[in-house]
Amino acid sequence: MTHRVELCNQTSKMLDGFGVTNKVVNSKANLDDQAEYSCFVAMVETLNNRLNDSMLDISDVGLVIIDEAHYNSFTKLFKFFEKSFILGVTATPLSSNKELPMKDNYDELITGETIENLIENEFLARAETYAYDMGLTSLEIGSNGDYTVKSSEDLYSSPAMLQKLVDAYKKHSLGKKALIFNNGINTSISVYYAFKEADLPVMHLDNTATKKQRKQILQWFHETPDAILTSVSILTTGFDEPTIDTIILNRATKSLTLYYQMIGRGSRILNNKSKFTTIDLGNNLYRFGPWGSDLDWQLIFKSPNWYADRIKDDDAIESNFKHDLSDEIKEEFSKSEDTYFDIKQTYKDAVDSGESSKVVLERSIEQHAKICIENSEDVYDALALAKLLKDDINQRIETYAKCISRSTYNFLKWLKDDYQKKLSTYLRTNFDEKFEEIHGFPPED
Repeated sequence: MTHRVELCNQTSKMLDGFGVTNKVVNSKANLDDQAEYSCFVAMVETLNNRLNDSMLDISDVGLVIIDEAHYNSFTKLFKFFEKSFILGVTATPLSSNKELPMKDNYDELITGETIENLIENEFLARAETYAYDMGLTSLEIGSNGDYTVKSSEDLYSSPAMLQKLVDAYKKHSLGKKALIFNNGINTSISVYYAFKEADLPVMHLDNTATKKQRKQILQWFHETPDAILTSVSILTTGFDEPTIDTIILNRATKSLTLYYQMIGRGSRILNNKSKFTTIDLGNNLYRFGPWGSDLDWQLIFKSPNWYADRIKDDDAIESNFKHDLSDEIKEEFSKSEDTYFDIKQTYKDAVDSGESSKVVLERSIEQHAKICIENSEDVYDALALAKLLKDDINQRIETYAKCISRSTYNFLKWLKDDYQKKLSTYLRTNFDEKFEEIHGFPPED
């Protein structure tokens, strides 16, 4: 049993190669000759329809093999095979639905070789991951337990995020074949235009494409050495393209299974390929750990909720980020040895010393003013640099608000506006004095 037509056909061809006489049970298959075959290959819904219509004799079927067994669509067929031995096969034995754990349908988990062993023995390539610290608190969780398409598209279709994606590809994989995973068709289309505008070879594929279009696009992707294919989840399983060099997760997911499937598309060995690149723009590495890390699958199989409840949420992940100026902005502050300011540590130190929490922002303003003055010749230069700090100020305010447990939208907006005004006032009032402290001589008139 498979859940996709590509897997169905791949499985049939593989069985042919081993000399196993098999027949694909599709909507057009004639089953009058079923006695001539020792094996049937079918998709879930097609097989379910045929069995409900009594069009397939399964009385002598002794073994049922289920591919991608973590999907729950197969379970409705189990009633037809109560006398058969059922074997489910999956790379990630964690149910796609937390309400329907695999342990309720399977008696035992038999674990195979670890991904690390498969890499060491040259059956899989090793992933080299570049993870970006992403602010994902705007994402919403849907009824299926994963991030909603709408909230994902609102975030990942923004000009800033599209630019971050293009820049990440250029920095780590320019000229290499890349497969991009998105959470939403609109995002994928926006990604297509962003790469097109950057004059990069790109195509878009989603589940609305016809079979002919899909075949043409995948053929182009296979034949083009530097091809970039932006997609929406449909290539997570049943897609085997060993020439892929880079996997880009342009989305966040709460699903360990989906995380492993997406990255796994780049792990196929080809010629001398021993490694591939993964670019993570969804904090997935921080959420699940490195792809192929040593997971206790027996524990996950027996206690899936225990594992799921221990996956870090976005607030916990982002609380560990060290937010600094972007490389582009940092170039404007090249004369400063350090542009980073630790709001959380400063808050902790203030509380430990019995000081008011407001000193945190006062010290932050002083540090911002210092780096502005270090890189300026006059107060007007400093004020211009201060305007470049808007994103950094916003980040510091949001971190500060979490420290003091007050984070309403109006309060944050007031804090950010007030901070910017106080920084400008500080620069105007103290520029000459601080300039001389830093440089050892007064500014020129």
